[in-house]
Amino acid sequence: MATYFSAAPLSREPSRPILNAALIALGLLSAAGMAMLIAVATHMPLLAFIFLAGFASVMGLMALLGLFRSRVDSLPERQIDWNLVLGAVEDATALVAITDVHGGLVCANRQFERWFGGLPTPPALPLPPETVQRIAAAGRAARRDGGAAVDGLRSERGKIDVIVRRAGENQGHLIWRFREAAQGDGLSDALRLISGESGQRFGTAGVMVALVDVAGRGLGANSVFLQRALGAADATAEGWSFAQLLSTQDEVIRFAREGELGNPLRVIQIALEDRDESAGAMLFLIVDEDRDIGLRSERQALATIHLHGLLGMLPLGLALAERDGRVLFMNDPFIRAAGLTPDATIVYPSDLVVEDEKAMVSDAVRRLASGRGKSSDLAVRLKERPEESVTLTLAAAKGLGEAAVLLSLKDNSEETRLRRQVAQAMKMQAVGQLAGGVAHDFNNILTAIIGHCDLMAMRHMPGDSDYDDIQQIKHNSNRAAALTRQLLAFSRQQTLRPQILQLPDVISEISNLLKRLLGETVTLNVSHGRNLGTVRADPGQLEQVIVNLAVNARDAMPDGGTLTIQTYAMSIADVRRLNIEIMPMIEYTALKISDTGCGIPPEVITKIFEPFFTTKEVGKGTGLGLSTVYGIVKQTEGFIFAESEIGKGTSFVIYLPVHEATDHAPVAVRIAKEASTELWGTGTILLVEDEAMVRAVAERALTRQGYTVLTATNGDEGLEILEGDTQVDLVISDVVMPAMDGPTMARLARKVRPDLPIIFMSGYAEEQLRRSIDIDRIGFLPKPFSVQQICSAAKDVLAETVKH
Repeated sequence: MATYFSAAPLSREPSRPILNAALIALGLLSAAGMAMLIAVATHMPLLAFIFLAGFASVMGLMALLGLFRSRVDSLPERQIDWNLVLGAVEDATALVAITDVHGGLVCANRQFERWFGGLPTPPALPLPPETVQRIAAAGRAARRDGGAAVDGLRSERGKIDVIVRRAGENQGHLIWRFREAAQGDGLSDALRLISGESGQRFGTAGVMVALVDVAGRGLGANSVFLQRALGAADATAEGWSFAQLLSTQDEVIRFAREGELGNPLRVIQIALEDRDESAGAMLFLIVDEDRDIGLRSERQALATIHLHGLLGMLPLGLALAERDGRVLFMNDPFIRAAGLTPDATIVYPSDLVVEDEKAMVSDAVRRLASGRGKSSDLAVRLKERPEESVTLTLAAAKGLGEAAVLLSLKDNSEETRLRRQVAQAMKMQAVGQLAGGVAHDFNNILTAIIGHCDLMAMRHMPGDSDYDDIQQIKHNSNRAAALTRQLLAFSRQQTLRPQILQLPDVISEISNLLKRLLGETVTLNVSHGRNLGTVRADPGQLEQVIVNLAVNARDAMPDGGTLTIQTYAMSIADVRRLNIEIMPMIEYTALKISDTGCGIPPEVITKIFEPFFTTKEVGKGTGLGLSTVYGIVKQTEGFIFAESEIGKGTSFVIYLPVHEATDHAPVAVRIAKEASTELWGTGTILLVEDEAMVRAVAERALTRQGYTVLTATNGDEGLEILEGDTQVDLVISDVVMPAMDGPTMARLARKVRPDLPIIFMSGYAEEQLRRSIDIDRIGFLPKPFSVQQICSAAKDVLAETVKH
């Protein structure tokens, strides 16, 4: 199935070529007549011939131009060939769907249609609600970052992995790929092992293998077991009762169908660990006991070799310990799970764990070896990875020769990595929410402090005893406001003022500042590439990024060195060679900052962008520098990567997308700007603010400039005033308030007065509010603001309303 979009061909007039030919013919006849008149009047036939030839040449050139133009006009408009796209994805193993910029489904392959029983549009798929929510979040992330992936989503047909990628000429389409999640648990691995070639090899070595669930029902077995226990190698490999296939007499185990004449059997039981409802499954290894006692000791060593070979083939981390606790054998998965090297020597199981837990492991092994203990799971910390706990399973081993204890250790490295990523994401989200909330409340307090300072300063002149104190309070308040902006930058919620700019211009503006910051021992080298594309970024925030990275580089070179700043263009081919999946295939302008310092250790470089992480001494670093850099770059839709080598230095590379001009109008107009010297005005202003201290400052400031001010504490009160008899010329409202908020009040008020001017003021970031407020012609006044700023904003909006 595919839906196709194509541009309609432009209409063409069929009579246009005929009309052109007729006009050319008429012109030639007229020229011939004129040539004859010239020849008769001047008696110079040569002059008449020259005139006729020149005229014919001009007409011929015009005819060629007309033909070329008609050929160009007849070219079809460029359109997407969805047949070609569908052919490319039709035979893919994954479920593929493509949605357009409006979220509509434009293409899907047969696998997608069969899996979902139709053609639903992602993310609105017939899946559990929490799964749909996670898929929708991945789609939003792909729109923003160029790509996203979600693994292990629940569906009625099993777990699925989802990859979403932004693509298309204008990066407007989303490609959705769905795959069945790989089931990497011990039960599935054991089933594949038994039913495949490995099961046949076990049978050739005389080992019978059976997999049984918690209820004792068979889940699978190799052909040798089926032949001996059920009488046919092709018998059903599942559903039988394992206990009924065996008989026990005089403490000798035999197959029930072979009776007393059958060979005695040795049964080895291994518990499998699984993450789903099949937990508790058991793997049984069955071998024949030797009838000849005289040969038993000779063959016992050979059986041990076979047993070790068998355990070495299993995908589970297994080890054997003898009765005195010494380790007899460890297979490769056990060695990897323990974090050991292949040539590592472990004498006792307690050597695997940290010092505090050695006694616990030794005691458990001793009890099991003596037959007094039961199988148990111990949460231990490995000596090689003491930062986290793992599960060590111990069970008594019977019929395994010298071995008395079976140990199992699961390799949780992948799960640990995923847990760390989830924990990091949750930590970043929690701290970001905390920063946004603190900024909102703190900005309200700063608004009141700065506003009262402005009002007090109006009653004092420079030189008064209190004037300097007032200015000092205001100065410290502005420093607190800058700290709030840094918190918002860290949480990627700061208000950016993007401009179209060239990176060399930004670096040139702060080059003198960088030289002072670096000092005399560090040499600054700057080089710029050619054909750099423009970028859209906040120059102030971009300068902060460069300064933060330069200061970190200076601290990494205490004995001096070289700091190199480079800019260069990255074409689509260059980006493709980087092979970084999260980066969309578009053009970038790159900024590289390199130093010759001490470098960053590999175990640290993965944490450098985490909030509050620092390697500096106490009192010399807050841990917010690089996380602020990361937040600014990501909010500018860019990417930042770090590379380092101990003793040789560190490089940070920032990729900013090349800006392409668009005609999209902004949702809101920024109101706050430099204070005007003339702030006096007239009119009635409705001030809606739930914080009493902010409301008092704003009311006093506007009243002093001649405005009539009506106040309300929430949207409900504000709406009552607007619906009354008083004519309101302007509404200045907070955004987040109890009961009815500002945007809801504004929408209801605009239904009655569509031309009502409105200014929103808030301590939250402007970009964050724009995404949630879809109202036209709305001004924005960020907190904290001064008396001059709110008065200037009111005057400007009222003046603009009068013009229109």
